[in-house]
Amino acid sequence: MTRSAEPTEDRATRAQRLVGFSYRMPDYYEVGREKVREYAIAVQNDHPAHYDEQAARDLGHPALIAPLTFVSVIGAIAQKFLLEQIITGFDLSQILQTDQRLIFHRPMRAGDRLSVDVSLESFRQTAGTDIIVTKNLVTDDTGEPVITTLTTLVGRAGGDEDPERIARIKDVMMREA
Repeated sequence: MTRSAEPTEDRATRAQRLVGFSYRMPDYYEVGREKVREYAIAVQNDHPAHYDEQAARDLGHPALIAPLTFVSVIGAIAQKFLLEQIITGFDLSQILQTDQRLIFHRPMRAGDRLSVDVSLESFRQTAGTDIIVTKNLVTDDTGEPVITTLTTLVGRAGGDEDPERIARIKDVMMREA
């Protein structure tokens, strides 16, 4: 496991200074028709508008519509970039998403070219834990909003692994029945 050599205080101080910082992801994400279908299968969403273009058109959409949680594909890319390039020094394996609020402006559709503006909304420390809130504004190629997400991430502020905490996290993970 990779640990930051940077002291916790330095990492936290830098993260606190970056609250309010915003940036646009360097490239757009193009929603692929087959990716929509694959994702719908993976999340067991059998709505016809995710598979059949005529079913999507019958609902008033020009192309297949992505399942609501498809935004997680784009969000994962944006969060990873934030934690690796902007507020560095965090061990990604020690970060847990604890909350997410999704505001849908319109469905994501196959063929959309989506840009993501990421901002660090807040950072605080409590009981040896870092609490980070980010905001992602996903827009289409005309600049119109598609989805806004607010995500809360929690991570250890450094130091040694806590075996009991790791066991609790593993118990939360989904398992096949």
